[in-house]
Amino acid sequence: MDDDDELLASLKLPSAPKQAAVSKEKSTSTITSATSSTAPATSTETPVVVAKVNKSNCVLVNPKQRGNPLLKAIQNIPWEYDDIVPDYVVGASACVLFLSLRYHNLNPDYIHARLKLLGKMYELRVLLVQIDIQEPQNALKHLTRICLLADLTLMLAWNPEEAGRIVEKYKLFENRPPDWIMERAEKYPHEKIVRALTSIKPVNQTDAMILLQNYGTLGKLINTSEEKLSMCSGLGPRKVKKLHKTFNENFRK
Repeated sequence: MDDDDELLASLKLPSAPKQAAVSKEKSTSTITSATSSTAPATSTETPVVVAKVNKSNCVLVNPKQRGNPLLKAIQNIPWEYDDIVPDYVVGASACVLFLSLRYHNLNPDYIHARLKLLGKMYELRVLLVQIDIQEPQNALKHLTRICLLADLTLMLAWNPEEAGRIVEKYKLFENRPPDWIMERAEKYPHEKIVRALTSIKPVNQTDAMILLQNYGTLGKLINTSEEKLSMCSGLGPRKVKKLHKTFNENFRK
């Protein structure tokens, strides 16, 4: 049994499996003082309303992450420090552990200790890895295996700004339905043709629309000559050559 298998064996299940450590709080609470014993029975003091921060709207940050440059990239949603086990809580059942590859190479047991503390809390558990070394292949291979064994989603970032945006996006998409971020299928035939043409670099969407307006159908466009293609406005020699070459490519091997 290697270190990763021993890690899984040592993970402790919490009393409520896969439940976030942060419970929802009411946004406001009213504290009403009792009437004074010397005052008449009909007189009461004005209720005092104490506002509390609704933490469900914030990214919760472990105080150990203080000074992490990625926090500067979280600009579209509030965040605050809180006493939490993971590095970031981005939803009622979602958390993020942050790991720098440079730090991981110096302290390979760090991630094992963090996972032992995390146990089986949270349904969505993200390991956000910042690639800050020249050759990350071996380290990523090892971390990928850990993620598979410990039920983690591996996300990669190449700088603190990108890492911060990933944390931010997880919180922003917390209540979005799955189909909101899924690729939308084109409803009309011309949209499919435009998408196919723009997959030929460097043809853009404007070029594709001009070609469809000039030729009407994809068949006529494919059968046209390179000379006639060059007569379309906005198409330079480079685009014309690439289009003609693609249309006449032999796909049979």
